[in-house]
Amino acid sequence: MAYTKNVNGARTRIIRARVFNSLARLHWFHMSRTTTMEGEGKKKSRETAGAKTTPPALPWKVRLQVLALEVTCDLSQRRDGTVNRFLFSLADRQTRASLRPDARGVRSADVAVDPSRDLWARVYSPAASDADQALQEAAPLPVIVYFHGGGFVFLSPASKPLDDMSRHFCRELGAVLVSVNYRLAPEHRYPAAYDDCVDVLRYLGTNGLPGDNNGVRADLSRCFLAGDSAGGNIVHHVAQRFTSSAPPPTNNPVRLAGIILLQPYFGGEERTESELRLEGAVPVVNLRRSDWSWRAFLPVGANRNHPAAHVTGEAGPEPELGEAFPPAMVVVGGLDPLQDWQRRYAAMLRRKRKSVRVVEFPDAMHTFYMFSELPDAGKLVEDVKSFMQTNMSDH
Repeated sequence: MAYTKNVNGARTRIIRARVFNSLARLHWFHMSRTTTMEGEGKKKSRETAGAKTTPPALPWKVRLQVLALEVTCDLSQRRDGTVNRFLFSLADRQTRASLRPDARGVRSADVAVDPSRDLWARVYSPAASDADQALQEAAPLPVIVYFHGGGFVFLSPASKPLDDMSRHFCRELGAVLVSVNYRLAPEHRYPAAYDDCVDVLRYLGTNGLPGDNNGVRADLSRCFLAGDSAGGNIVHHVAQRFTSSAPPPTNNPVRLAGIILLQPYFGGEERTESELRLEGAVPVVNLRRSDWSWRAFLPVGANRNHPAAHVTGEAGPEPELGEAFPPAMVVVGGLDPLQDWQRRYAAMLRRKRKSVRVVEFPDAMHTFYMFSELPDAGKLVEDVKSFMQTNMSDH
């Protein structure tokens, strides 16, 4: 049995390597054609941007992971605006929830919210040990409701990198983490993702967390919304919806103590200085990928000044924020083309007299938090922990 398992594992690795190599060759051909067609536009962007930006220094393992992400996303984005889901699935390794604690001492369970639209969440909780059982009984853990990135188009809570990151956040932040599987574009455009994520909050208010949580109690009155990239965009809109209407019923246990936006994905028709300066010089985000994602997500015919994308007021009215809109933490990377939009978002919150903490990582690319090998990923956890502790004590 062990021999058979090893042979099958080796075959799987060989097949994946061959698929990746084929995808890389196709990606080179695809991008060479794109570069030929768009070369003049990129040349103009570089001339406008000025000084050349040095790409981030990344460990070889991270470089390969980033390359795999870029290759798969680029080849899965069809020119007609649809997604090749099968092709993307070849690289999107899926994980299963497990009530058995992992090496970090974290267990997980999937919860169906609305099967008719495949709306579900994966709930992560620290496994209670004899040593800390008394402490957990005395102080219920805060709850983080997490919305993943992927340009509104890709990934799910079961995707291996996101599952690993969720487990890491759960353990290091000492929280119960609820990772939401919302509907993806372009099959489900705006406002489907926002609707789904608001409905998960309502579900938690009505049903609470799963009853069997290994003896770990959670406090929904100390609830944080968190998300990365497109998930950060969702965080803002869900918080705005959840707090803009009349105060929630007194029997609703969900109270938003804060929101955590990791390099949120905002935009507009304007090309900002950072978008032009970093175009083609840094991994993950570029204008072509970003524009494609907005076209896939926004209503047909809408441009990037739509209120879902543009929330900073330059090309339209600023969003109305209710009195209960929670304190915000905005994470900005110095090698992220979206950084200007993120700083503008923080400035908008300040104009609205909302509490906001901006945390800058000058050498960080977009999605740096997904790679635990990077020193900034560890620093981020400490910053998030500090933000949560501050706002739990103030709550």
